[in-house]
Amino acid sequence: MKTSAYIGVALAAVLATACSRDSGDNGAPQDAAEASASVDFQQDLLEQLISAKPGDVIELPAGEFSLNRSLSLNVDGVTLRGAGMDKTVLSFKDQIQGAEGLLVNASDFTIEDLAIEDTIGDALKVNEGENIVIRNIRVEWTNGPATENGAYGIYPVQTTNTLVEGTVAIGASDAGIYVGQSRNVIVRNNRAEYNVAGIEIENTIGADVYDNVATNNTGGILVFNMPNLPQPGHSTRVYNNKVFENNTDNFGHEGTPVAAVPAGSGVVINSNDNVEIFDNEIADNDTANVIVSSYYMAGYSTDKSTQESFDPYPEGIYIYDNRFSGGGNSPDHIELKALKVAKFGLSGSLPDVLWDGVVNPEKMVDGKVPAELKLCIDNSDAGILNVDFSNDFENISTDIAPHQCSLEKLPQIVLDFDRQESEGQGQSDVATLEASDA
Repeated sequence: MKTSAYIGVALAAVLATACSRDSGDNGAPQDAAEASASVDFQQDLLEQLISAKPGDVIELPAGEFSLNRSLSLNVDGVTLRGAGMDKTVLSFKDQIQGAEGLLVNASDFTIEDLAIEDTIGDALKVNEGENIVIRNIRVEWTNGPATENGAYGIYPVQTTNTLVEGTVAIGASDAGIYVGQSRNVIVRNNRAEYNVAGIEIENTIGADVYDNVATNNTGGILVFNMPNLPQPGHSTRVYNNKVFENNTDNFGHEGTPVAAVPAGSGVVINSNDNVEIFDNEIADNDTANVIVSSYYMAGYSTDKSTQESFDPYPEGIYIYDNRFSGGGNSPDHIELKALKVAKFGLSGSLPDVLWDGVVNPEKMVDGKVPAELKLCIDNSDAGILNVDFSNDFENISTDIAPHQCSLEKLPQIVLDFDRQESEGQGQSDVATLEASDA
């Protein structure tokens, strides 16, 4: 047990705090003691992350700790554990060095039960690791939605076998929970609120996104493919989520892909293939409850820098057994507002599914989209609006008949690792950072 190095720090903090309370002053000594404790905590944590060995468990105490520089970990097989997402709070409000709160370049990594607040850039980034567990973490920019907030809250990228569960993400200027360029991913039991994108799966192969709540974002859940990245994504299931009232004005940085997401978007599929949306509660998203679009409709640049192999068309999209209500009554973009009034009247609303109607002409067979590439909707009375973007909106249609079909269902994602919890196993070193929460 690596605890002895921190007992002196803990006792000093406790004694200093006790003395300040007994002095009867206005609390300045206590504030100084708390600041000193945070400095000691930061130094101790930095040392523990640098000296960590595979199998170590670094435990953080309850308390709010101010950190002014980024943390990093480059050792496989480490667990970082706090006392709870509302008990152990790492605040980067006074950050002067680095961008991320915590940057991890390691495999077999678990982080759980703590909060990361107010980072300059991304809150938690895990890069190129395997067997990643991100559990019961809160990331938040406490000033609310703002363009100057960090881009990503929880941000595993180029990972394999990744679990994100029980987390809370608030205020990211890009995506609260983002999994990109990864394989074999589960995102479950999370809450994303007041981000531009609540949950985003991008260029990822094999993801299950379920039992989450996405509300008060610009867009609730996004499944995207973007060009010029190492791999195209496909095979994502979005199910049993609650996606409602994602109507926050877009506060993303101008020129970024997410800045093109209309406020009032529930679930958005852009340029991704083999996506299932089923058994969700999707309600009151002012532009549309579901948007299916190509890279072209989203307004992204397709200049010479766009890789030639990039497939801009969403194909094999299956929407079924969702519970839709409300939504579509106040679209974000002026063209959609005008279309809504022209097609459905002032008091009307766009149908639950908004589709740009763009298909790959090179894959057509006898003038039709092959069955396995269709947009299929098997969702009781859900409607569709095909805006016929390819033909400058000439043949706008609400005909659902071409979409009354089904597709072969995707398999469940099963993570390759079977991680044992370190508590009670007696096999790992446990390094505990002691501090007073008095």
